[in-house]
Formats: sequence, structure tokens, C-alpha cells
Amino acid sequence: MTVPALATATPLGPAYRRVTEAMPALRITEEAGALPEGEGWVRGDALAEDPAVLDAFCARDAEQIRADYGRTARPDVVAAFALHRYAWPAAVLFTVPYFLLRRVPLLAPGDVAFHRGAYRMSVRTGAFVCLPDDPAAADPRARVVPDEEALRAALRQAAADHLGPVLAAFGPRMRRGRRALWGAATDELVESLWYFGHLFDEEERAMEEAGLLLPGATAPYTQGASFRALTGPAGERLMTRDRASCCMFYTLRPEATCVTCPRTCDSERVTRLAAAG
Repeated sequence: MTVPALATATPLGPAYRRVTEAMPALRITEEAGALPEGEGWVRGDALAEDPAVLDAFCARDAEQIRADYGRTARPDVVAAFALHRYAWPAAVLFTVPYFLLRRVPLLAPGDVAFHRGAYRMSVRTGAFVCLPDDPAAADPRARVVPDEEALRAALRQAAADHLGPVLAAFGPRMRRGRRALWGAATDELVESLWYFGHLFDEEERAMEEAGLLLPGATAPYTQGASFRALTGPAGERLMTRDRASCCMFYTLRPEATCVTCPRTCDSERVTRLAAAG
């Protein structure tokens, strides 16, 4: 296995360290030069461009589904699981630096390697977008934008540039069209931001930020963040959202849909959210 030299600290480093502090299972490291290679590692551009790499990546999920659920999943379900396995941590690379630092990395698919067994993302960071009052604005790698809306636009574009080629590669295997694929990307951005907002004890702000990031008319993303409040049995406020896509888990466990799944009715959401406390 090729082991690259660790990069010196970059303006994105503090956010990536916070990711691992909040969620030790996910480790993000920055590298100088070549990304790691060898057993278990896959680069984003290889997933997008090499059918053999994508075959092997999906095959791992087919095996995992059989081990976890004792049944063989349809090929499109396997592909949906495999896309999520890469796309969710990839979304974290963009949403967490934005949320914590107001910085947006510009990462092409070839700038990211993923080790699924170790649940590790290795990134070759370079240019990033920030605001004029950011202390990092003088960094030669910085691309300064004038205001918050421009920064949100930069995040939407950077994430789309990274995920777009990967979505295109997975699309035929998932048997989904462009709208459904970008619905999946919408969900990865929103839910990565929501999840880490919760871990950082800033869930309300994370939901607000997600709503500003994806208000609903931001192509290629297919809908807004779509948060809404339900009323619990004791009058409590229970937050949920309506996913733009379906992860297909119901094909394995029809009785166990996700609480934000379009197939889950509000009464069921209330029961489950209230029980979760």
C-alpha cells in the first residue's frame, strides 16, 4: 500500500478534526501529494470512471446486505446502498467546513479516497472558498466571495461538481433518472449537515442553515431541505423532514421504513419520534 505524506495544516483541517472528535468512527485526513492506494481504498474518480472499480464497490455492498439481512438484494438496491456509503461521508467534506468555519473546499472526485473498511476519507485539499472577513482570506488558496449567499452558492456548486460524475456512474445501476439521483444528493447534503449539527449541539442552527442552503429552487438539487414540525402526544414539537429520495431499505425490511421516508406517514413518524425522546 502506498502511504502518502501527511499534509501540513490547512484552513479546512479544524473542521475535519471536529468531525472525528464528534464521530470517532469517521476519520478524515488531509494528504500532501498522492492519495493512499491499495487494499480497501477507492478514489472518487475511479468510482465515476472505471466500471470494474464500481463493480467491486457494489459487490461489497451485496455481500454486506446478505450478511446483515440474510437475503439477496436487487441490483438497484445494492447500487443505492453503495452510493450512500460513499456520498454521505463525501457530503460531510463540504457541509461541515461550511457549518463550522464558513469555508467551502473545492474537491474534485480525484481529490478524495475512501476506505470503506476503516470508514476513512483521505482528501487532497487545495483551493477553498471563504468570506472577506475570514482570517484565511489572505491564504493564496482562498477564493473570496462577497457574502453568505455567494458562499452557499459555492457550496452547492462544489458539492455538485464532486458528486455529479459519481451519480452519473451509479445511475444506470440504480435504474433512476436524473431527478431521482439529484434527490439522493439533496438528502446527503441536508442529512450530513443535520446529523453533525446534532452532534455539535447546534441542531436548530443546522436545520436553519440547511434551509438556507437548499430553499427549494436550486438546480440540480430537486427540493428544499424540507424540515417541518409535528406535534407529539404531549404537545411537544417533533422535527422531521421529507426525503427527496428513497434509500430502498423497505425492500429488505418492509416493516422498517426510515422515519423521514416518503413512505412513512405522519402518525407513524409521531409515534417513533416521541418514543425516541
